Amino acid sequence: MADKLKVWFDAEADFLEVRFSEVAGCEKETNHDAVMERVDAQGHVVGFSIMGVSQFRKDKPLEAELASA
Repeated sequence: MADKLKVWFDAEADFLEVRFSEVAGCEKETNHDAVMERVDAQGHVVGFSIMGVSQFRKDKPLEAELASA
């Protein structure tokens, strides 16, 4: 895993994005409708994003699987 990661949160859009790397990537669906994974050209996960992040509470945590090449 990377030494640094970048996290963005847009409260108005209720959107959270986390990146482990600055390499170019594309978004891929996951097993959870609210979560998209960002993968590089080789299929390695380099980040993820969550839509509607405020809907997830302590008593109802978000669970999603991120695939890795």
